[in-house]
Amino acid sequence: MFLHCDLRLFICFPGPWGRCMGSDCGLGGSQSRAVWCAHVDGWTTLHTNCDQAQRPSNQRNCFRVCDWHKDLYDWKLGAWNECVPVSARTFGAPRQFTCSGGEEGIQIREVGCILKSDESPAEDAICEYFEPKPRLEQACLIPCPQDCVVSEYSPWTSCSKTCGTGLRNRVRSVLVPPLFGGAACPNLTEFQSCKPGPCTGPEGMYSLRVGPWNSCALPQTRTARQVKRRKGKGQGLRERAGVKDPETRELIQKKRTRNRLNRQESPFWDIQVGYQNREVTCIHRNGSTISCHSFLSFPSMCLTRDLPLTIQSCVLPTDCKLTDWTIWSPCTKTCMDPESPRGNRTRTRQVLQFPVGEGAECPLLEEFESCEPQGESIPPCATYTWRTTEWSDCRVDTLLSQQDRRRSNLTGLCGGGLQTREVYCVQANAELLKYLNDLREKDKASRPVENKLCEGPIPNRSQLCQIPCPIDCEVSPWGAWGPCTFENCDDQAGKKGFKLRKRQITNEPTGGPGNCPHLVEAVPCDEPTCYDWQLISLSPCIPDDGKQCGSGTQIVQVQCVNSNGEKVERNLCTSNPTPEPVPCEVPCSRDCVLSDWTSWSTCSQTCSSKTIEGKQMRTRSILAYNAGEGGALCPNSSALLEVRNCNEHPCTVYHWQTGPWGPCTEDPSTSSFNTSVGVQPNSDGEVPCSMGMQTRKVICVRVNVGQVPPKKCPDGPRPSTMRPCQLPCKKDCIMTPFSDWATCPITCDKKQSRKRLIIQMPSNGGQECPEVLEEERDCEVPKICPGFRWKTHKWRKCQLVTWFLRQDTPGAQETCGPGLQTRAVSCRQLDGTQADISECLKFAKAMPAITQRCQLPCQDDCQLTNWSKFSSCTADCVGVRTRKRSLIGRSKKKDKCKNTQMYPLSETQYCPCDKYNAQPVGNWSDCILPEGGRVESILGMKVQGDIKECGQGYRYQAMVCYDQDNRLVETSRCNSHGYIEEACIIPCPSDCKLSEWSNWSRCSKSCGSGVKVRSKWLREKPYNGGRPCPKLDHINQVYEVVPCQSDCKQYVWVAEPWSVWKVSNVDLKENCGEGVQTRRVRCMLNTIDGPSEPVEDYLCDPEEMPLGARESRLPCPEDCVLSDWGPWSRCTLPCTRSNYRVRTAYTIRPPSVGRECPDTTEKEPCSLNLNCFNYFYNITDWSTCQLSPNAVCGGGIKTRMLDCVRSDGKSVDIKFCEEMNLEKKWQMNISCVVECPVNCQLSEWSAWSECSQTCGLEGKMWRQRSVVQASQGDGRPCPSQMEQWKPCPVRPCYRWQYSPWSECRVENVVCGHGMRFRNLSCFVSDGSSDGEGSLVDEELCSSLEVAVDGDKQIRLKESCVLPCPGECYLMEWSDWSSCVNICAKEAGVDFASVQVRSRAVLAQEPENLLLCPDQEWESQPCTGGECFEYKWFSSIGPNSTRPLIWCQRSDGLNVTGGCPPMNPPEDNSSCDPPCLMPKSFCSEAGICMCEEGFTEVLSSTGQLDQCAPIPILEIPTAGDKKGDVKTSRAINPTLPTTIQPGRNGRTWYLQPYGPDGKLKMWVYGVAAGAFVLLIFIVSMIYLACKKPKRPQRQRQQNNRLKPLTLAYDGDTDM
Repeated sequence: MFLHCDLRLFICFPGPWGRCMGSDCGLGGSQSRAVWCAHVDGWTTLHTNCDQAQRPSNQRNCFRVCDWHKDLYDWKLGAWNECVPVSARTFGAPRQFTCSGGEEGIQIREVGCILKSDESPAEDAICEYFEPKPRLEQACLIPCPQDCVVSEYSPWTSCSKTCGTGLRNRVRSVLVPPLFGGAACPNLTEFQSCKPGPCTGPEGMYSLRVGPWNSCALPQTRTARQVKRRKGKGQGLRERAGVKDPETRELIQKKRTRNRLNRQESPFWDIQVGYQNREVTCIHRNGSTISCHSFLSFPSMCLTRDLPLTIQSCVLPTDCKLTDWTIWSPCTKTCMDPESPRGNRTRTRQVLQFPVGEGAECPLLEEFESCEPQGESIPPCATYTWRTTEWSDCRVDTLLSQQDRRRSNLTGLCGGGLQTREVYCVQANAELLKYLNDLREKDKASRPVENKLCEGPIPNRSQLCQIPCPIDCEVSPWGAWGPCTFENCDDQAGKKGFKLRKRQITNEPTGGPGNCPHLVEAVPCDEPTCYDWQLISLSPCIPDDGKQCGSGTQIVQVQCVNSNGEKVERNLCTSNPTPEPVPCEVPCSRDCVLSDWTSWSTCSQTCSSKTIEGKQMRTRSILAYNAGEGGALCPNSSALLEVRNCNEHPCTVYHWQTGPWGPCTEDPSTSSFNTSVGVQPNSDGEVPCSMGMQTRKVICVRVNVGQVPPKKCPDGPRPSTMRPCQLPCKKDCIMTPFSDWATCPITCDKKQSRKRLIIQMPSNGGQECPEVLEEERDCEVPKICPGFRWKTHKWRKCQLVTWFLRQDTPGAQETCGPGLQTRAVSCRQLDGTQADISECLKFAKAMPAITQRCQLPCQDDCQLTNWSKFSSCTADCVGVRTRKRSLIGRSKKKDKCKNTQMYPLSETQYCPCDKYNAQPVGNWSDCILPEGGRVESILGMKVQGDIKECGQGYRYQAMVCYDQDNRLVETSRCNSHGYIEEACIIPCPSDCKLSEWSNWSRCSKSCGSGVKVRSKWLREKPYNGGRPCPKLDHINQVYEVVPCQSDCKQYVWVAEPWSVWKVSNVDLKENCGEGVQTRRVRCMLNTIDGPSEPVEDYLCDPEEMPLGARESRLPCPEDCVLSDWGPWSRCTLPCTRSNYRVRTAYTIRPPSVGRECPDTTEKEPCSLNLNCFNYFYNITDWSTCQLSPNAVCGGGIKTRMLDCVRSDGKSVDIKFCEEMNLEKKWQMNISCVVECPVNCQLSEWSAWSECSQTCGLEGKMWRQRSVVQASQGDGRPCPSQMEQWKPCPVRPCYRWQYSPWSECRVENVVCGHGMRFRNLSCFVSDGSSDGEGSLVDEELCSSLEVAVDGDKQIRLKESCVLPCPGECYLMEWSDWSSCVNICAKEAGVDFASVQVRSRAVLAQEPENLLLCPDQEWESQPCTGGECFEYKWFSSIGPNSTRPLIWCQRSDGLNVTGGCPPMNPPEDNSSCDPPCLMPKSFCSEAGICMCEEGFTEVLSSTGQLDQCAPIPILEIPTAGDKKGDVKTSRAINPTLPTTIQPGRNGRTWYLQPYGPDGKLKMWVYGVAAGAFVLLIFIVSMIYLACKKPKRPQRQRQQNNRLKPLTLAYDGDTDM
């Protein structure tokens, strides 16, 4: 802002205020700003140039906002003001005149910052610190003015008179009221005079008019007379009573008491009978009245034969009187609940005085209001939470039974399973539970309550679990038989010995090695030794006596070993002689040379018997033949083979066999005591309990024979028969206490129950659970089943109006006439005992009437007895029954009473016809399985499959029963239980079926790691919601692949000894030279004892196959003879040619002098992948998840294997890689999970719901179930049907219904105030919306509350007014119109829904039109209104050329009002005033004109007066005038004009339309000619204006193609 502080050239200019600063929060802050002095041109100058007195301050106090102020201050939002049009706020903007949808507007509100505590205003800056200021204005829409919309007129009423001049009326009703400044409603009534004909006699000009009854009053003298009468009556009684004797007096007293009880004077009703009168006037047709004080002064034309009653008895109106309100009851909420903190409280008042007569009704006797609990220490409300029992044991069979019912052997199952538990609701904040800590306080467990008290998700009732699969014991193959040894080397007294063979545990089982098969087998033998000498090596053969050749010896090198082959001290073998040197032979130069013996072959038998013996052999071959004489000869072939017996022990193998371990029993030697404990594991998850002992049976078994005495087996390897074990802890049964007894129903003869649940099942000898889990008992029978009823007492004497008030009435008699009688009403319980009246007001039906009109018969009246009961029927449907009554007293002699038409003495009616027919109705229900199809399941858990889910069920269709009048009756009348049953089938789900697993294929590699495969194939696809198939390949198979390891030594080549040399260059003298040796090579299965049986050659490695033949030179005599070459040494790594491998031989026969032996060493360079190799590990892929054989799912293992691969890619024995000490960095096993295929688990079906309708044909009952756990894996999916319905038994719908109101009845006179009546009847219907129903006996509605459409106020009569002749009056209210939504479809905005009703005026006398009342309408809001549109429509009648124009609503209803205020097509509204004359229409020029054949007759003002028929060729002029014609319809006055625009005073007779409304033919001809002429003119203009085109030369070079003309000569070849 600018502050002028120097009036000349300088102004003070302050800057904006800075931020509020300060150390304290609140008002202690300060803010500053800069102030400078500036010249008017904008440059700054010294402060002294400005007026210092007017200098603005540069500092001020402020409110410093801190974060905690957010809770103290907030924005206060005011209400939005009225919507103001934007055009009204826009300066100078023109207002739009046509409204479409609505007008845009703006509404504003006040927004300010306040202190929350007292709502005092604060600075906006405080609230803006935390939140921006809310907007102050918003756009809005002002609805367009809604004009009043009325319906079409009704047809004309008949003439109000039968002669003379009367009126006809037609009326219409309001459909939409005027809203938002719309046009008011037009007249709802249109009048038209009528003259049925002249009257033949004098017209009735007068009629009697009865006025309303005055209010009820007491006669002035009644009280005094009543006192006198009571005094006199009491004295007389006392006097008369005094005469009687005591017995008579007692009888009189009893009668009085009985009468008093009968009268039952109640303090709740003050019934006083008074009188009321009414006025009767004589009224003229013109509305003038003649009031007379007595009937005698009436004009003769008003007197009738029977004059109306002018005085009658009545009950003085008494308003309802109530006590004061009681104090408020305590709040229903007595505790703190943050979620719903408020409760309710009530207060009541009692009725002191019931309303009587027309007194004011009683208001509500009970009042409610919300409240909060009061007090200081309010306890928290009970909250409820879900609790669960412990999980049941994990069971695989539960999971398996729902999947594969073909598996019958369920023992030893492991892997994935299911465990279940129960869920129940308890009070959450009750005393904290201790039952798990101290089992002696088991009663402290939470008491179960109703499940509906718990909210929130229900915990799972089932879960997957895992039973660890036991690891089976795996053992190695048997080793070789050991030497014969003593059973106990420490005790070698006996000569009994054993040969043992052993095997090792390769995979230790669950539970330790005690679960493995026997690991030692024994064979008895003779001459046992514990220690023996073992040959290590033999020295070379050393000839005796220092010779070069000949006999010699080999020194034996031995070591001492025990029976296990382990080296021991040599002195342990001293008992056995040391092996002697072995004799040998060193061949001389001319001797035969033999090779060394091969090793002994494996024994052919593992044991010996009478029929079989074990043999083993060894061979040697001839390396060089002897030469001539003097050399040692070569032996024959039999000496080249040596055979010996082996395994000579008998085939009697013994071993120890163990039985299963017994149960763990308490060891009496231990002092600990096994107490019952709860489930309290220690930190390791184990339950600390005492130690016990397990035993098992150990027997000696002879293989293939059976049990033998224990001495047959060696004691050394005997297994133990006892082992310590941990005793399982006892678990007692733990239960909840019983729940509270269920509340007893209100009705009698019912039971109540309570239940308890098992929280922990007993185990290991713990305390068992009791059998009773649910108890039931009868409810306490109340002394009286609750119920209340009204008791009515006798009607009192009929009371007449006091005689002095009615003595002037013509025909009145003192002791007879119409009167009133009353009775008392009291409240009773069902057993008849007295009850408080308020109980009947609450629980009983409507209170019976306490007053009624009565008639004391006069002497001239006919008196009859009451009707007798109807006689009994002899036959239904064809017989009749009668009832009778008779005249009483003097009535029997009166002629008028003998008129049986006026006073019938008998009535006859047909006997009731009880014929019923039944028929089905509605659709068939779902297919429902019979109840009780449950299979045993665990803890009530329902798994789809546990409960019968398929098979034969039943579906139901409701039956309906009708009587002979086609009225609905109870189905029991048709001997039906209400249903037709029909068997149906719910198809059972069929799971995917696969074959069993095939056998494993052979390992894909014979050496190293490979894979083996097995497969299943599809046998049957799933249907009807069965378990889906696993993922199959293109040939519908599923595979399992696991790695496998093949022992590279499993198959070995075995070569037999070389054959005898075959010398090719035969030198018979020398027997030496080039020769060939052969041998047989076979592939054999290798075992622990050596090669055993031959197999196919392809199983052995072909690269390692030994040679089957060799060529070499057979040494000649005196040549050096070498042994066979030994094996090649291994190349050292790395493989380079600088490294060599070698093999050696040794000299067997030295050469003679002068000859030399060849090299005994041979070497060759190491070449990579030829004779030298690198080795590395290769890891295989992971296998599929492998489960235990007894598992169906759950945890498993994926494995992979290490392969040793040679550098040339060949898999070799793993030992090659192990010898190189290569690093093994891979994990070979990982755990994995095979998802358990859990079927969908469903809850129980709920109980059937209440019927959707209490009666009728369309009632349905539903029941639902829910998914407890969705299916998992390949489990069976949930069915789609989660709810079922069936029809309810059809019950008739009874209801109370009013009959239509009767005509307004005014006794014996023509008009005035009267009464109209209606009856309350019982109707039966089928419950459909369009069913009107049929009338039935009221007894059938006796059980219903007396109410009509929910209204308990029954009105069977009401006052009405019958208009007098000539009177103009308002009609009855029309029905409420349909609900209409006031909306703007273009803007998509709804404003309100409204419905309206109206009252139109009816007139009877033309002279009384000025006395008519104003028409009325009233509206009320409603819901569900429809948004309508209004459009103009027009059509031309077949006999008229004038178009018919009307406004139509979008629902097809023709209306007046609502259409847009625009000129409709050829609209009458474009002519002002509108053209209302017959045969007139509005021309395009907006002038009223007449149709063809008629001419216009104008009034003096120049307006159309009438359309007159045209004489032949007569053309009327505008100057013709006629007199004004009156009409009963008001016409808006217009300005008089003598010349109307657009008229020349003539009407052309040349009309384009024919009588049928179609264009005449000459019109089409003229139009066609005009069109041709127009085309011609346009063409001429175009040619005249077109520029001439310059001629172009044709370029021959660019246009060389000339047209080719073909002539057809008729030849078919063309």
